[in-house]
Amino acid sequence: MPSFNLGLSERASTFCVISFYMVTALVMVSVNKWALNTLPLPWTLLWIQMIIAVFLLKVTQYTGLLKMPEIVAKTAKALIPLIAINVLGLGVNTLCLVYVDTSFYQIARGLVLPFTVFFAYVLLRQPSSKLVLASCFTVFCGFYTGVTSEISVSHLGIFFGVISSITTSLHAIVIKKSLGVVNNSTLDLVYYNNVLSLLAVTPLIVLTGESAEISYRLSNDGFEAFHTFLFAGLITGIFGFLVNLASFLQISKTSPTTHMIAGAVRGVIQTLLGYWAFNEIITTGRLLGIFLILSGGALYTWAKDKEMTAKDSAEPAYIPMTQQDIDGEEEDEEIDEDNRKA
Repeated sequence: MPSFNLGLSERASTFCVISFYMVTALVMVSVNKWALNTLPLPWTLLWIQMIIAVFLLKVTQYTGLLKMPEIVAKTAKALIPLIAINVLGLGVNTLCLVYVDTSFYQIARGLVLPFTVFFAYVLLRQPSSKLVLASCFTVFCGFYTGVTSEISVSHLGIFFGVISSITTSLHAIVIKKSLGVVNNSTLDLVYYNNVLSLLAVTPLIVLTGESAEISYRLSNDGFEAFHTFLFAGLITGIFGFLVNLASFLQISKTSPTTHMIAGAVRGVIQTLLGYWAFNEIITTGRLLGIFLILSGGALYTWAKDKEMTAKDSAEPAYIPMTQQDIDGEEEDEEIDEDNRKA
């Protein structure tokens, strides 16, 4: 397993991983929107991306750069929760992009933080402070403000955005747990994730009717109608492979919280790209909604940093761990008792 540290310090390495994730994710979303504006075939687009990702992983294996694991049934079975949440998450993310503007995408998926805190309590039994709950409320207000301020917003797009928020918050937690299944190998998990997700998405192209739509388009419009879509699919396939790797690297290198915050910052840049690249209208409600969502994220970050600082500064109580320690304490007590009698 190769090292991704590249001789950098821990801080510089973490910064590079986060930057890598943000750049690849931004390109991914922008080109995805371009492809879906051409042809609304979300599951086909995902299938193309996964095919290319698996192909690129195999290329790295054949060239000797990386070594991919053998697919083992027992390991694959243990990773079913990750594959399920990954396929569902990718699907609803793409469907959300079909129905909403790029600049509204951040608001539609704005409930990631509240759901992250909720699932941390339900699944990991991690209680939250009042400041954390206040940050969640602020984020919810941003989501509500952004959604209710839109006149012609797609309710289906918002629905997919909410489901996307749920899957995103669960995804980071599931990745952390799934790393143990593959001996904490990021690349092994990326390979398993792509291969198994590809197998899961393939029948969905037929079940959702997209295969029939492709046949109709080919028979009526000719192959040329797919040039733009396939070209965009090729680009997103390459960047999908990179963003997949970047997501796993970032979560394994940092934490689900950092992953969530990086996603929020990416959303702001994404909103500006939607304005510049797709000539989308950014309303006052959208700006206020995004501001509140980011403010809630910033408050959450400050609250968690404050909690960690307080935890680090608190001196842990000494607990004897060996019999020698216990015997030593008993001897000290006997000496103190003798001194008092004297």
